[in-house]
Amino acid sequence: MENLGHLALLLAAAFTAGALNAVAGGGSFLTLPALVFTGVPPVVANATGTVALLPGYMAGAWGFKDDMQSPPGLSMKQVVALSLIGGSLGAALLLFTPDATFRKVVPWLLLAATAMFAFGPQLRAWAAGKNAEHKAPSLAKAAASMLAVAIYGGYFNGGLGILLLALFGLLGQTQLNAMNGMKNLVSALLTAIAVAIYAAGGIVEWKLALIMMVAATLGGYLGARMARKIPAHMLRWGIVATGLVMAGLFFAKG
Repeated sequence: MENLGHLALLLAAAFTAGALNAVAGGGSFLTLPALVFTGVPPVVANATGTVALLPGYMAGAWGFKDDMQSPPGLSMKQVVALSLIGGSLGAALLLFTPDATFRKVVPWLLLAATAMFAFGPQLRAWAAGKNAEHKAPSLAKAAASMLAVAIYGGYFNGGLGILLLALFGLLGQTQLNAMNGMKNLVSALLTAIAVAIYAAGGIVEWKLALIMMVAATLGGYLGARMARKIPAHMLRWGIVATGLVMAGLFFAKG
């Protein structure tokens, strides 16, 4: 009964996470805690949850393929290279992070990701204001910023979309569809390379990952169809509340 209960919890978490990612993001706020709750070690849970959500990132990138445009200061090839390099470094860092250390870091990462999600509109507005006031950053600064965000994404996916949108705004990108297209492309690339490294490092629970992947994909499809029926502010604050609760639970367990 306990195993069936755990399976039901993981399926529900993955389905809801897929729906959330299709609408607004924040799916990792559910998959990581659900896996840890069922007894999966934190580092393995982070890797397994990321694998489960990968198809959603890839589908999003494909959906925006006609709108993609590299941000000022970086070519498309440079964005792709930095995404793969950063995702690799972040994933490698996770491989060498002990479970005890990651368990202590997770609540802080969840809090940071929740804050980024909560204040995402203000963060993007700030980035747009900075872009209007100053000229585009140099290639070195743009590349360093892109690499740093990619490393974060390879290590911990939470809040990645908000970070990427803010970064593209700071670099001078103004077309929202182009920004969303690049956000999905970078997320898919760095997640794919991270998953390959997680797999090589043996930190993926593949049976759980594949089961959750199906549920997340189904949730993503239905979530996209239902997106317009949910008031945006209610959805946003629901995700924020979920992130705060999950971070609180991790703090309590730590």
